[in-house]
Amino acid sequence: MSARPRLLYVTDLAYPARGRRYGDEDVHLTARLRRSFDLALCHPLDAAALMDGFDAVVVRNSGPVLAYQKEYEAFREQARARGTRVYNPLHGRADMAGKQYLLDLTAAGHPVIPTADRPEDLHRLPEAAEYAVKPKAGADSIGLRFVPYEELAGLTYGEVLVQPRVDFRYEVSFYFVDDLFQYALYAPDPERRWVLEPYEPTADDLAFARRFIDWNTLDHGIQRVDACRAPDGELLLVELEDLNPYLSLDRVPEPVRERFADNLVDSLHRFLAA
Repeated sequence: MSARPRLLYVTDLAYPARGRRYGDEDVHLTARLRRSFDLALCHPLDAAALMDGFDAVVVRNSGPVLAYQKEYEAFREQARARGTRVYNPLHGRADMAGKQYLLDLTAAGHPVIPTADRPEDLHRLPEAAEYAVKPKAGADSIGLRFVPYEELAGLTYGEVLVQPRVDFRYEVSFYFVDDLFQYALYAPDPERRWVLEPYEPTADDLAFARRFIDWNTLDHGIQRVDACRAPDGELLLVELEDLNPYLSLDRVPEPVRERFADNLVDSLHRFLAA
């Protein structure tokens, strides 16, 4: 390894994310990382061809892999075969591996929106006016629709997940580097999901988020725990994003943003030294 580690930073700067500016976030982060690492940016479709010249590949705002699933799987295969360090590491158990974790967490009794993927399990879901139906391989709300219970029998099972539509008070996200909590943001208006404001978590809120960070067993990496506040006040997991979580850094004060970047640099140094 060179005196200054070489990082290949994977991002789709032009991805048209609704309500978010991927490019701005990665411009900010790479400006900070460049002070500590030799850095190059590339599109996710180019990562496999370029990664041999670097000490590690950092996957950031690379967009939903549905748009390039075949190329993404090839990247993972080649990285494993060559022993390439990838941050986040490729053994994540949450969104990185698909949506099976929502079924596993439901079965294990964790505080998650109840999820089913077989018609024989529908009776285990709480009664609701509507049910969310989403592709198992979905991301970024692609393919999400809401249907009444009567239409659930006609679904193509094996390809979709079914959840009751929760009449939540708000959504809240907790952001971590390794196992270190960084900040939390929430959307006070459920109809404006990406209009986020800083959120001051309680001790119980942090304990909720940490149980999923611990469950995922990633020693290194960035994770975002997305939850909703149910009408009874309970937090329920919506998503555990461990592949390329958008960080909404433009929604936090500058000292928080700078501390996050510093912690990311420290995490990457530990990752490279491991």
